[in-house]
Order: sequence, then structure tokens, then C-alpha cells
Amino acid sequence: MKPLERCGWVNVQNERYVEYHDLEWGVPVHDDRKLFEMLILEGAQAGLSWETILNKRKNYKEAFDNFDVDIVSTYDDEKIAALLLNEGIVRNRLKVNATVVNAKIFKAIQSEFGSFDQYLWAFVEGKPIDNKYKQLSDVPAKTELSDKISKDLKKRGMKFVGSTIIYAYMQAIGMVNDHTTNCFRYEEVKA
Repeated sequence: MKPLERCGWVNVQNERYVEYHDLEWGVPVHDDRKLFEMLILEGAQAGLSWETILNKRKNYKEAFDNFDVDIVSTYDDEKIAALLLNEGIVRNRLKVNATVVNAKIFKAIQSEFGSFDQYLWAFVEGKPIDNKYKQLSDVPAKTELSDKISKDLKKRGMKFVGSTIIYAYMQAIGMVNDHTTNCFRYEEVKA
């Protein structure tokens, strides 16, 4: 039996990575907790590989109270100091501080728009963009739309939300279907 064809970026030696690609990546997300989780993880990835973050994901979930934005937004200096000692996460002061700042802004956006989901998905009128890329080299690192979302989030005060990070976020939460057309998940996600 022929093995399943996947997007070229998947490390098929890492079971966690394969599972993430096969079950989660590119599937439209409309749950604010999950949207917050992925925003934090994508920001944590800056300068690192996604595989590194994926391998630490369980630790992040524990360290950041299951990505409960209401709790994370209340973290004080003592909690931040404790997080910076946690070897299970990326112990970068700027990234940890950004998580707390971003949680507060995430909540402000929820208040303004009813949910973060409503705010974010309005950029694509509620429908994922199907890109139909044939190969990995066709997939951009950022787009005009990720520039626009990044600019708006930065204007609101969020950190670690540059256009490249936001495009990776859009891919992860299914705002865009960037599974390459040869990948077995392309049609499944499109449907």
C-alpha cells in the first residue's frame, strides 16, 4: 500500500508532528480558547521551529492554565518569574511577557466584537481561503492579508504578531487552506 502523501514540511519521523498535520493543521477553528492557544504558540515559535513548540505544547498547556485567557490576563510578576524557570517552555522573557499582554488585548477584542473568533474571521468574511498550492515552494511566508491583520493587532498593542507569525497562525487555524494539492488532507480540509 502506497504511503499517504503529506505536505512537504511534515517530519514523518515525529508522530506528534504527523498527528498535528493530519488532524489539526488547516482545520477552521472558531473556539476562542483554541484561537488563543494557537496565537500564543505561534508567537512562542518566533525564531524557532514549529516542531520545537509542538514538542513543548503539553508543557505550555499546563504552564499557561490550559490557555484560559481570563487567567493568563491576570498573571503578575511572580507568576511570570515562575514561568521563566519552567524548563518545559521557551523561557524567553519577551515572549512570556507578550503572552500576558496579548491575553489582555485578546479579552479587549472579545469585549469589542463579541468574540475573538468574530473579529478574526471577519477578515475573510467567515470563509477559509483555498489557495491550491501545488508544492511547498509556492506557499508564501506572508501575504497582504496577514500584513493587514498583523498591523491591526500591533496597533491594538499585541506583541509577537508580525506578518509571518500571523500567516502561520492563519494556516494553523484554517483561515487559509495551505495543504498542498498533492497532500491527502487538501481535499478533506477543503470539504
